[in-house]
Amino acid sequence: MSPLWTPSPQRVAQTELARFMQRAGKESFEALHRWSVEHSEDFWNLVWDFCEVQGAKRGPTLVDSDKMPGARWFPEAKLNFAQNLLRKRDHTDAIVFWGEERIKRRLSRKNLYNLVSRLAQALADMGVKKGDRVAGYLPNLPEATAAMLAAASLGAIWSSCSPDFGVQGVLDRFGQIRPKVLFCADGYFYGGKEFDCQEKASAVLERLPSVEECVVIDYVGAPVSAGTSLYDFLDPFDPEEIRFEQVEFNHPLYILYSSGTTGVPKCIVHGTGGVLLQHLKEHRLHSDVRAGDRVCYFTTLGWMMWNWLVSGLASDATLLLYDGSPFAGRGRILFDYAQAEAMTHFGTSAKYIDALAKAGLKPKETHRLEKLRAMLSTGSPLLPEGFDYVYANVKDDLCLSSISGGTDIVSCFVLGNPAGPVWRGEIQAKGLGMAVEVFDEQGKAVQGQKGELVCTGPFPAMPIGFWNDPDGAKYRAAYFEKYPGVWRHGDWCEITPHGGIIIYGRSDAVLNPGGVRIGTAEIYRQVESLDEVLESLVIGQDWQGDVRVVLFVKLKDGLKLDEELIGRVKRRIRENTTPRHVPAKIVEVADIPRTKSGKIVELAVRDVVHGRQVKNLEALANPEALEHFRDRAELRD
Repeated sequence: MSPLWTPSPQRVAQTELARFMQRAGKESFEALHRWSVEHSEDFWNLVWDFCEVQGAKRGPTLVDSDKMPGARWFPEAKLNFAQNLLRKRDHTDAIVFWGEERIKRRLSRKNLYNLVSRLAQALADMGVKKGDRVAGYLPNLPEATAAMLAAASLGAIWSSCSPDFGVQGVLDRFGQIRPKVLFCADGYFYGGKEFDCQEKASAVLERLPSVEECVVIDYVGAPVSAGTSLYDFLDPFDPEEIRFEQVEFNHPLYILYSSGTTGVPKCIVHGTGGVLLQHLKEHRLHSDVRAGDRVCYFTTLGWMMWNWLVSGLASDATLLLYDGSPFAGRGRILFDYAQAEAMTHFGTSAKYIDALAKAGLKPKETHRLEKLRAMLSTGSPLLPEGFDYVYANVKDDLCLSSISGGTDIVSCFVLGNPAGPVWRGEIQAKGLGMAVEVFDEQGKAVQGQKGELVCTGPFPAMPIGFWNDPDGAKYRAAYFEKYPGVWRHGDWCEITPHGGIIIYGRSDAVLNPGGVRIGTAEIYRQVESLDEVLESLVIGQDWQGDVRVVLFVKLKDGLKLDEELIGRVKRRIRENTTPRHVPAKIVEVADIPRTKSGKIVELAVRDVVHGRQVKNLEALANPEALEHFRDRAELRD
């Protein structure tokens, strides 16, 4: 087997990674990764210098390196996150924005700086200071990025969720952190329809007494009813030099949230310096983001990829923001955007790529994508057929980077290598500076067999902890309980002979029929390659003292699950995996439940099938879909 793509020597030589390797004195990615883990202090020092981080780097690089958790990076350093994202004030694009096909805007770096300046003054005027929380209940508007930067400039902590969250979902999150200011929009567009935001925002404010000011951003042109308009909030202030509060390396920058499908969401606190260094490393070295590049990631403010995307400003890239349905414009709008704005980096989800393939779209034939150098995919494992689709139908000369990490570290454990080959179905590389291994049940590192994804050494982007977890007990239980002193991430995966990584699904969703552990992605790959199947979800059902595999399928409109299709599904799985993978039951459902960020929820479905209560329906984008799984007659025998 040969790689699907290999960069030319000329292309490799132009990468930021090649420049960094030269500075580090390493001749291969493998040697660089080994050095980055074995000499992590030297590596992260070089990342700081190479990326020209603005701030005072003084004192030791790492203290208590043997503590996991507990190691402290750059404990005497001072910096400001917003200052590092607002380095330039020229007339080049900082942000381009598309709101479906309705609204198109752009902000120069000077305009963005001036907007942040006025927002920071307005926040400071109402008493926002270091450590206070500022929240955004917002679409992916340019003003959302500006509000975050204004909060960070003051040393305040930013937290956000998307406007499709219901009132209880917002309160489950912001109610724990007690923000002083809430930003919302007057509404948003999705699928060509207009949705109101202010009624829900008003209901949130009634039960969130910590909020002293609600600032309403004009997006759909509705009258302001939930608070003060952004225009009035900013009116007293003219642009001036921003006074960036210099904070400690580990001072909180963001609060993000676990999905909340098993209870009230955990509030995960991320530090200023760790986020900045990690994102700079991932953008420049792993994604080859260069000054002047135009970077898009299809995301909402409820997904960590928004935080990841906006850090692109620190690499002098232009952010191409999009809000709305990715299937607007007959499913072509993101490629229309890529063509119109000379997109260099196209970030999306594995499910979006699968949907493009199912719809038969061929952007290679319909769009000019000559500037596109990289396509990134996350949210769930990108199946081998997804790789085939991209190279056959999007572009044959690009670095397709399947990436994986999570809200827990607001970044990645495994991701791209722009100087290396892309192998079908594999993530290219372990993250630099990340001591990633795969452990078996005994905690022994293995290669070529499936196990738990772990990180055996400290790294700057480890969360500071959880909000309202003063002794750190919840934090330690979440990641360090199974293997003491080692971060267990919860992914079931394998390291391949060429150092790539295959992720088979979440380890807590792993199936265990007859005591044999099976990753759910192994089944999804086979089932969703059938034209009739739009989506699927698989669980283990407790049955007669064992576990049996149950597969739910959502079919194309107009189709019904019959014995012939059931036979073909089982045959496809048996021929391409093992007999143990073959479901005992295959059941048709009208919809598959998902989180707000688009991830299917196997654990919630498993609870419904077993008659257990699902603790937090607000975490789901379509909670009504769970009813399709309740009391199914097919699962009683």
